[in-house]
Amino acid sequence: MNSISFDFAALTPKERYKLLIGTVIPRPIALITTVSEDGIPNAGSFSFFNILTHDPAVMAVGIEYKPDGKPKDTAANILATGEFTVHISDHALVDQMEICSIKFAHDVDELAIAGLETTPGETVRSPRILAAPAAFECHLLQTVPVTPARVIVLGEVKRMFVREALVDHETLHVDQLAIDAVGRLGGHLYSRQLDQFERVTPSVEQFMASQRESDLKRSVR
Repeated sequence: MNSISFDFAALTPKERYKLLIGTVIPRPIALITTVSEDGIPNAGSFSFFNILTHDPAVMAVGIEYKPDGKPKDTAANILATGEFTVHISDHALVDQMEICSIKFAHDVDELAIAGLETTPGETVRSPRILAAPAAFECHLLQTVPVTPARVIVLGEVKRMFVREALVDHETLHVDQLAIDAVGRLGGHLYSRQLDQFERVTPSVEQFMASQRESDLKRSVR
């Protein structure tokens, strides 16, 4: 199969962005709540996000600054307080999540405008959105300044909340269909995690045994 090669050094940031978001899909969405030093709550959604490791549990969020070079409210609040809460957005939360993506002024409470009920955090000052199927209270672990206009935030998960009906208390199995998480695609598109299939990675021994069995079947033919 033929491929088209793109030299990222020759592309504009917009062109790189378009190619990346159209191919790295679906991307999980972090609906993040923070509180400013003045106590003003804030909420914003980010799709340059993922979990990086489990021991310790570390989440990474890429945040672009404002056109004037100042940090967005989410980044500014995290840098000032060292705390934030990541929420997983399900399909039922899409409208409110989009409201939280609007570039409101610093003193605007997106949570109130979106009609999202919250409860105080247990290990952080940032509020937790009750309607979210899962939430992670994080303490700032490290920031990685990529450019003067972008920063990667690494947060260590201190406490996790999952809607009771979604998790088995004994096995810790999460019902991934019922959680109905949405993912970000290219352009203005989103996806739902409703079409799934299972593959179990074999051990080396299992793989080699299957290869021998396949070779034997071919030799018999």
